[in-house]
Amino acid sequence: MEHLENCPVCGGQLTEKSVTKVLRGGGHTASTKVQADVCLSCGERIYALDTIKHFAAIRSKLKCQEINEFEPTGQAFQVVS
Repeated sequence: MEHLENCPVCGGQLTEKSVTKVLRGGGHTASTKVQADVCLSCGERIYALDTIKHFAAIRSKLKCQEINEFEPTGQAFQVVS
C-alpha cells in the first residue's frame, strides 16, 4: 500500500493502525480486523486496495447468505418503537 503522508480530508498526520471494520449485507453484520492508515486529527481511515476488495467479497457473501465460513459472535436485534 502506498502510504500518504497527510490525511486527504483534513491534512492531519496519518499513522498505521489495526482497526475493526463493520460490514453489512443481506440483513447480516460482520466485523473484521484490518490494517489502515488512520488520521490522528479527524479519524479518517485509508484502506489498501486489497483490503477494499476483501470488504466487497465479505459484503457479497453476506448479501447472498453465504455465511458458513464466518464465525458467529452473537445475535443482533431490531427494536421497534
